[in-house]
Amino acid sequence: MKVGIDSYCFHRFFGEVYGHQTPPPFTMTVFDFLDFAKELDVDGVSLESCFFPSHDGSFYAELKARLDEYGFDRVYAWGHPDGLEAGRNEDAFHDMLKSIEYAAAIGAPVMRICASSFSFRLEPHAPQMEKLVPWLKEGARVAESYGVRLAAENHIDYTSSEWLELLERVDSPWMGLNLDTGNFLRLLDDPVEGARKLADRVYATHIKDLKPARGVNAGEWYFFSSTPVGEGLVDNQKLAQILQDADYQGFLAVETDSLHPDYENQEHWAVEKSVWALKRIARNVK
Repeated sequence: MKVGIDSYCFHRFFGEVYGHQTPPPFTMTVFDFLDFAKELDVDGVSLESCFFPSHDGSFYAELKARLDEYGFDRVYAWGHPDGLEAGRNEDAFHDMLKSIEYAAAIGAPVMRICASSFSFRLEPHAPQMEKLVPWLKEGARVAESYGVRLAAENHIDYTSSEWLELLERVDSPWMGLNLDTGNFLRLLDDPVEGARKLADRVYATHIKDLKPARGVNAGEWYFFSSTPVGEGLVDNQKLAQILQDADYQGFLAVETDSLHPDYENQEHWAVEKSVWALKRIARNVK
C-alpha cells in the first residue's frame, strides 16, 4: 500500500490562516511542497487546486513535468472550502466540471471534490441530496469522457450512511469517495464502520488522526483537532486494512488541518512523523 501527502497540511503556508491560528514565518509554493514530499520519499501527492497560482496551460505543463520527474501518483483536489455548497452554488458546479480538464492535464486519474461542508451540516439534508444527485451524475459523465474518476470527500457534511445513499443514487463507477478518516469522527460517526460500508467505493483518502482540544467549544469543527498519525483516536491501522481488503488502488494521503495545541505551528514535523507512521501501517497490512 502506498503513502502520500495532501498539500492542505500546509494551508497556513499557502495563505489560509484560521482565525485561531498565527501566520507562518514563511510561505510555500506548490513546488516547495513537492520538494518536501520528495525528501520524505512518499509515493503520491494530493494537490489542493485552491492554492494554485494560476490555471493556465503553462503552469499545468510545469506542474505535470515535476510530478512526472518525481514519479508521484497524484490526485487533483477541487472544492475547498465549501465545494458545491450542498447544491446551492451553480457557479461552483460549472467550475468543478471545468476542473476535470485540469486534472487530466496533470495526469491525475482521480479528482477529489467537495459536495458540501460543515457550514451546511445542520440544515435538512434531503433537499441537499435532491440537488446534488443530478450534479454529481453530470460530473461523473464529464469525468468519464476525460478518463478521470471523481472522489467526493466526506467533508464534515454527511454521515457514512448518507454518503452510501448518495453514491448509490449517482450509480456510476466514475464517482466514488475520498475517505477522510477523521471527518466522520467529527460527526460522531464511527470512521471504522463508515469505512466498512464504503471501502469498495473509495478512490482517494485523507488519513487524519484527531483528539479533543481543551478550551475549544465542542460545537467548533476543530474541537477534534489534528495530531500526527498514531497519536489520536482514529484506528488508521484498522482503516488501512479495510481498504486493503477492498483492493483499494490509491495511496494513503496524510492530511492535517487545525493542528491540536500540543503541536501548534509544527506542520512540517507533524507531517514527517505521520509519514513514518503511515509507512509502518502500510507495511503491516496483510
